[in-house]
Amino acid sequence: MTKSPGLRHGPVVPQLESLLRERIRQGRWKSGERLPSEVRLAAELGVGRSTVREAVRLLAHDGWLVVRHGSGTFVADPPPSAGEDGDLRGLLRRARVLEAFEVRRALEVEAARLAAARIRPEDVEELRALLHGRQERLGGDPAAFVDADLGFHRAVVDLAGNAVLSGLYATVQPVLRAALVELVVHETDLPDMSYAHADLLTALAHGDADGAIAATVEHLDAVITLVRSGEGGR
Repeated sequence: MTKSPGLRHGPVVPQLESLLRERIRQGRWKSGERLPSEVRLAAELGVGRSTVREAVRLLAHDGWLVVRHGSGTFVADPPPSAGEDGDLRGLLRRARVLEAFEVRRALEVEAARLAAARIRPEDVEELRALLHGRQERLGGDPAAFVDADLGFHRAVVDLAGNAVLSGLYATVQPVLRAALVELVVHETDLPDMSYAHADLLTALAHGDADGAIAATVEHLDAVITLVRSGEGGR
């Protein structure tokens, strides 16, 4: 399947979301107008139906589209204006995927440090169950695997016991999810970082902040290197 000339190599969902938003801004589809079907958009743009579905979901979340089950997807009436698009979530979604992963690294490294000092035995068991769920989904449905993976990391962030940190992570998470699903679907050389996740859990269980940080850095630096290469080094 050939990508649309407007889409570059690398995670496609954020690019497609931006492309569809720009078409709405330019009046390709008017307020209240129904968008072409998922199948038609996928064929026109040279992407998978799941990619179209995820981009539409993100645009609906930000108020650009309205999904009416059984009827189709419609442009919001009215759609957000450019001046209403400055919230942090919107900025993150328009930013390069690499920048979002760099923010993720900063948040998760600090979360690992704090969680190592605050984790309780019962928390370790919960993390172990979440990690087991992640491993069970490895190699299966990409979206289910990514949700399980981010669920594990979100739990570590929450164990840091810092509401601001958790809030920032929740804001970044949608763009991370979209990018990770794309990576799992399309990247043939995606490294298996299961060992780093296991190392993180072990370090947290022993209250080892340095070990938890090291495992987090090893995991996320590998992903960031992959994303960077996909964005042409930008």
